[in-house]
Amino acid sequence: MLTPPARSRPQSGHLYDVAVVGAGLAGCELAYRLARGTDSQPGQDVLLVSQALDHLGNLYAPTVTGADFLPGSLFAEVAEQLAPVTESWPFHRALKARLEDTTGIHLLQSCVTALDEDAGVVTLSTWEGPPLRARRVVLAVGAFLKARLLVGDSMEDAGRLSEVAYDFLAEDLAARSLWLQPSERSAQHAEPPYEVRFLSVPAAELEGFLLRRTDSVYALGQMTLKPDGVPHSYSSVLRDAATLAGELLGLAP
Repeated sequence: MLTPPARSRPQSGHLYDVAVVGAGLAGCELAYRLARGTDSQPGQDVLLVSQALDHLGNLYAPTVTGADFLPGSLFAEVAEQLAPVTESWPFHRALKARLEDTTGIHLLQSCVTALDEDAGVVTLSTWEGPPLRARRVVLAVGAFLKARLLVGDSMEDAGRLSEVAYDFLAEDLAARSLWLQPSERSAQHAEPPYEVRFLSVPAAELEGFLLRRTDSVYALGQMTLKPDGVPHSYSSVLRDAATLAGELLGLAP
């Protein structure tokens, strides 16, 4: 494997190769593969944005027992490293440590609210402060795009318990005439059990992983709807992340 680039030490105005918005299953796997590169392609300078760094790689189930992680993926490696421990929080801690120790990834706790493409650069606006810049952006926000979480008779603007929804980002995408379709899923193993309703990107709005009417913005994972209508699985999301990583590593800056 080629020597990876120096760890990202961004200053004001720094231009990343790729910014990954969302650090769940899809976002973490993609960022890890992009930063590491391959035998023939050097790793890239990657920004991985999460609304909560303590929730990197969070899964809906309280255990990884029976999880169909793609062999060779970061998630499969961490699960194998921890065996026989299968509880979710030790898994998340180990996963976060691996990402923090991966040269080329810059972790940022922030909330992206809008995107603007101009002259080969995508500017990401955030709630918290100065805009961020990248040559390419991958949205991997899972079930958080304008999400509404229902617990019994209560409802909150969240994609998971205590994790806020991406309302402003959904509104920005809709303003670009992107068609967003209602979706829902439930977490019956959570305590308490809950249901989440959110917006997702249908296959008609994608060319592969690229969002139509954009040059450099991609969508990945649970926030997208598969053309065959089959629900996403851990394995399918990780496989898609591996495929997109290969595509982006092959694109020259």
